[in-house]
Amino acid sequence: MRYSYQREVIREIICSTKSHPTADWVYSEAKKKIDNISLGTVYRNLKTLEEIGSIQIIYDENLIRYDGNTEEHHHLKCSDCGVLIDTNLKSNFDEKDIVSKYNFKPEKTKFFIIGKCNKHK
Repeated sequence: MRYSYQREVIREIICSTKSHPTADWVYSEAKKKIDNISLGTVYRNLKTLEEIGSIQIIYDENLIRYDGNTEEHHHLKCSDCGVLIDTNLKSNFDEKDIVSKYNFKPEKTKFFIIGKCNKHK
């Protein structure tokens, strides 16, 4: 894949935060560095970055958020403010059991543990 300055800026923006940003947030940050970047360019590069494994997409209800942490991990989600927090919790399921019971081969596991962050206890 050919080098793209715009793609690299977008990747750096996502990898520099743990906030799991939306495309609109990434766009507003990218505009600070590349004043003529378009929202369409941001979306295209986000898709490319996800396809090549440089970032992950998180489907959070009706939002699509982006994560620079490409290791398999799960998230804590505050039910009050919506913040997502990375965890190092591992999935605890038996793959063979899922294959035999459901005729389904898992590739990735993603889940949210929903509760309240320390701001809302």
